[in-house]
Amino acid sequence: MNIGAASEASGVSQRMIRHYEKIDLVPAPLRRGSYRDYSEVDIHRLRFIANARDLGFPIEEIRTLLGLWSDRDRSSAEVKALAKARAAELGRKARALKAMQLALIDLVERCHGDDRPECPIIESLAE
Repeated sequence: MNIGAASEASGVSQRMIRHYEKIDLVPAPLRRGSYRDYSEVDIHRLRFIANARDLGFPIEEIRTLLGLWSDRDRSSAEVKALAKARAAELGRKARALKAMQLALIDLVERCHGDDRPECPIIESLAE
């Protein structure tokens, strides 16, 4: 199937498919004339990558997961350790986002939002 059909079947944009090929996350597919010809194996790999991205895994960890996926002698402990570390990192980021949200809410509540030039939001950003 061509790249458009592969994109639709995998849920990965054509641009990202090309990017993944460029960084060797996905092997370059066979060519049929001047067109890329994606197989079901390629689609499955693209879905794997998309699912891993949806769970917040960065590219290098996805590369590791792909290696583990293809290694039938892998230890599930390795996969669990990667997922556990990613979950911890996501928790840290969630706490940081919550702190940013609360800081912004505080600034918004302190701002009069009227015709006066005084604004604690601007003052805070200028500090």
